[in-house]
Amino acid sequence: MDNVSPHVVTRIVLPTRSLIVLCGPAGAGKSTFARNFVAQHKHRGYRTTSIVSSDYCRALLCDDETNQQVNRDTFELFHYIIHKRMFLNRLTIADSTALQSDARQRLLDLAARHHYFTCLILFNMSLETCIKYDQHQSRGRIVGEQVIKYHRELLQQALQDIPHEGWRMVYTLDEQHPMPEISISPGPSTHDHSAPPTHF
Repeated sequence: MDNVSPHVVTRIVLPTRSLIVLCGPAGAGKSTFARNFVAQHKHRGYRTTSIVSSDYCRALLCDDETNQQVNRDTFELFHYIIHKRMFLNRLTIADSTALQSDARQRLLDLAARHHYFTCLILFNMSLETCIKYDQHQSRGRIVGEQVIKYHRELLQQALQDIPHEGWRMVYTLDEQHPMPEISISPGPSTHDHSAPPTHF
């Protein structure tokens, strides 16, 4: 796997048939990133429907995005929508914590089934940053410090596991290294899947 210092990366090019998976604790900025990505590519026809959010799937089922009792049904719907979008050749952003290896593997398996390029955006934000954003009024809900601490523990294991999981591209985002510009290639993917994955 190639290792490139994040501060030298200013632009990432992804094929249209990409699954962009967001991974990180609550309050790390995943949903904000997804909304900003769509806004920046609106001229290319991308809409908020490009984002498949586990919280939104949970709310669709029970009108409460914090209800953990419907997790199984929530993720059945989450994966079903992602599967159908990839079947229709749509770029898709998977917005969940994705902090456990089995959750990430399920997404990798879906992408492999549809021959999709996989890009994992890893939000390695500090506990203080996550708590600050969690308490922001625009979120509409507060997850709480204890949950975020637990997520941070899962993140430490994820940082060890992700380089060995088979992602085509991984970008680690933190307070010192903001997200580079992401461009979408209009044509089909020309990426050589026999080439080593890229880790920024």
